[in-house]
Amino acid sequence: MKTIKNIKYVYLIAIALGFTACNDEEDFIDAPEPAITLPALTAGTANFSNYVAVGASFTAGFTDGGLFIAGQEDSFPNTLSKQFLAAGGGSFTQPLTSDNFGGLALGGNRIQDPRLVFGGAGPVPLESVIGPVTVGTDLLAPPTGPFNNLGVPGAKSFHMIAPGYGNIANLSAGLANPYAIRLTGTTPNASMVELAVAQNPTFFTLSEVGGNDVLGYATSGGDGTNPITPSATFDFALNTMVTALTANGAKGAIGNVPNITSLSHFTTVPHNPIPLDAATAGAVNGAYAAYNGGLQAALAGGLIDAAEAAKRTINFVESATNAVVIEDEFLTNLAALGLPNYRQATAADLFVLPASSFIGTEAVPGNPLTVNGVAIPLADKWVLTPEEQQEIATATAAYNATISSVASSNNLALVDLNSILDQAATTGIDFDNYDMNTSLVFGGLVSLDGIHLTARGYALMANSFLDAIDTTYGSNFRASGNVAKADDFGVAYSPLLP
Repeated sequence: MKTIKNIKYVYLIAIALGFTACNDEEDFIDAPEPAITLPALTAGTANFSNYVAVGASFTAGFTDGGLFIAGQEDSFPNTLSKQFLAAGGGSFTQPLTSDNFGGLALGGNRIQDPRLVFGGAGPVPLESVIGPVTVGTDLLAPPTGPFNNLGVPGAKSFHMIAPGYGNIANLSAGLANPYAIRLTGTTPNASMVELAVAQNPTFFTLSEVGGNDVLGYATSGGDGTNPITPSATFDFALNTMVTALTANGAKGAIGNVPNITSLSHFTTVPHNPIPLDAATAGAVNGAYAAYNGGLQAALAGGLIDAAEAAKRTINFVESATNAVVIEDEFLTNLAALGLPNYRQATAADLFVLPASSFIGTEAVPGNPLTVNGVAIPLADKWVLTPEEQQEIATATAAYNATISSVASSNNLALVDLNSILDQAATTGIDFDNYDMNTSLVFGGLVSLDGIHLTARGYALMANSFLDAIDTTYGSNFRASGNVAKADDFGVAYSPLLP
């Protein structure tokens, strides 16, 4: 929503008109506004003639759960390239998809679904609004490179230096990324950083390196199926990339890793969404009576203390806001007593966005005593406990310490995306009088998938890179007015995009 900050001036104008109502006609002649002269743009010590962007989904322009032409055109590197043009920049080629549906196909068979759209209350699949579509972006018909935008949605740090990550022959074994396959062309075994270096860039950006290294763990609820990348592995990958990209004297900018648990994918679903009447609450409590009794036996036997016994005790009441029951691997293992690791969630737990369509459903249709999150506890994949959140925070801090060190030692511009997201998640962030925050759908910053940014969010990100570049290399994009304007970027794409 655009915030109007100058309401007080409306009243001042009205008062002024009242005071001058009887003045002579010449008193009403408007004085010309003084012209504002901005300084000429200078590139400083940077050379933008051949800009290459390396990174993951944010670099690619992934938004609303998909990659499609309009989103790619609003990617932050493409927006940067338009500002670089005025400072000696060259052309910027992207691996554009075939349509605005999103999704991917392999030999005509769909392997990823189309994008999300706004359905009036929240995100819905595109096809639920416009009907079935044919996904036209097929891996067997890749675009022709080379490409300046080497953003690979889903790529982790070490993937960017891995040979064969873009080789379609490795796809079935899970060793290749479909978006990387679209980039490699006639050199299928080339790594992403090798593709970048081959273009001999004069300037580069590195973004979200490390983001997917913790994001995969977070979106899987920390269940162990997608572990956090060890810091040593991340450090090696980052140093390898920067060493290669700067070998010929290229300058660049690197963004650090945001605290991803601030994104609406993890903050939208409440911990206590279960409405129960008195009769149902009593019936469910009866089903948990043996479990609660076992906890008292464990307490009496010294296996757990009173605090853990209270934490694990399950009790539902007549209310619209009962907390869900979850599995928590960090509780004391009481398997010897036949007791599972169950407890009710608290506000400190974070639920992944897909849980919103699962919580409260009936495992056995028509049986209210089989409700998921009530009679059937939610599995680990649906929730990030405080301990899992701390694991993510610890890894993020370690990655960012390395990023800061590498940026400093290589004289790279450092973009503090972490602080920007924290501000957006707490107080909100202003962008040309738009008050943006991380709320799903209506916050303006985060797209419908709850993780990736809107077009306006990517424009804000581009400006953050420009500010860091100004600081490090003595350019003046901000002072000269060569920055993205919020009004040129929307926060939602129409389902009817051609």
